[in-house]
Amino acid sequence: MTRRALAALLLALAAPAAARAQDSAIARPITLGDAARIAAHRNSNAEEARDRADAAAARVTQRRSELLPQFSATAQEGGSTLNTATFPFALPGFDPNGEVVGPVNTLDMRAHLELSVVNIASYKRVDAAKDAAGASSADAANIGDLAGEFAARAYVRVQRAEALVQARLADSVLADSLLTIAKDQLQSGVGVAIDVTRAKVQLSTVRAQLIFQRADRDRSRLELLRILNLPLDTHLALADSLDRLPAPTELPSESAAVAVAYRSRSDLRAAVLALQSTENGVAAAKAERLPSLGAAANYGAIGKNGASYLPTYTWGIQLSLPIFDGLRREGRIEEQKAQMREATSHQRAIVRQAAIEVRGALDDLAAAREQMLAARERLDLSQLEVAQARERFVAGVAGNLDVITASSNLNTARSQQVEALASYQAARIALARAEGTVTLLP
Repeated sequence: MTRRALAALLLALAAPAAARAQDSAIARPITLGDAARIAAHRNSNAEEARDRADAAAARVTQRRSELLPQFSATAQEGGSTLNTATFPFALPGFDPNGEVVGPVNTLDMRAHLELSVVNIASYKRVDAAKDAAGASSADAANIGDLAGEFAARAYVRVQRAEALVQARLADSVLADSLLTIAKDQLQSGVGVAIDVTRAKVQLSTVRAQLIFQRADRDRSRLELLRILNLPLDTHLALADSLDRLPAPTELPSESAAVAVAYRSRSDLRAAVLALQSTENGVAAAKAERLPSLGAAANYGAIGKNGASYLPTYTWGIQLSLPIFDGLRREGRIEEQKAQMREATSHQRAIVRQAAIEVRGALDDLAAAREQMLAARERLDLSQLEVAQARERFVAGVAGNLDVITASSNLNTARSQQVEALASYQAARIALARAEGTVTLLP
């Protein structure tokens, strides 16, 4: 599915409830990679993580405001009276014991401008906020990748359940044909009743298995819809069956896979940015010891209400030099250093985890590939065994016990083949997750 088709699908899924109900019966064939990408976009955990990333980006704007001009305007109207006795000297013409003067009503309209000219600590705090926002965005991408992995695994579980249903249907057809042969031989006088009974037991067993597998398939589909955050009445058609997914190929080298993981994993990128944020936090706390330079000015008109308005202004440049703040600044520096050490340890742990997950996924993928080859060989032999036993039974040279035993072995071989295919695809998904490329799966 192309990006344009995926975008159209997501828009359709985001339509109003009435439209979704109308579209719920429309098949939307999706591949395994499509399921991973839809989950990374629609999963509720991924949506919440993106909201947290948006909040972190908004904090960058808040920090940047410390460096931008601050402009405001005020209009103040007021009145006051004065007791002349409060002056330190006698005013001619006024009662020396004091008298009330006023009221004097004034209106002051003024514009204020403040500007931080040099503040190294603010620059560092902006850098720290940017790195923290980047780390939050990378963490959101990692949660999306995790949701994509869950969706891909759920997709494979649906394919596995569907493949087991098809296997049990094939077993049912075989069991029904053996029952028909046993009945025909009994009616023609060349068979025995126990052959018919054995065939009926085998058919009943296979039908019970088929009922269970159909219920398991329905549960698997519901789980896939839940992970994709889609309405439960949505009908999703899978574009691939389990045996049509990419077949075993040459495994990538360990060094190449680890290099891809170091380059692509979102959690590792988040750890690197988180460490950079703490480093800038330490630098910002230390920079608070440095002097800062700011400027301020205001301009406006003031006068009595209704008359005598005259323009006035003030301006100034302020140089601030921190001297002693009760060791509060040193405490913040130590706090930031502790957070930096924690972030360093976390980054090292993520690097080790990525390498371990890649190596483990490669081992699982190699083992799963060998299991597939072994399961394929056993299935071929089981089919041959059934064919030979059936020929002997039809020829009347043997009862159907050998055929029943061979069909049971075929039943097991088909199940093991499905499990081997599912294990291989699960290992393939695990490797993509370890490399950080799960949403790039086809």
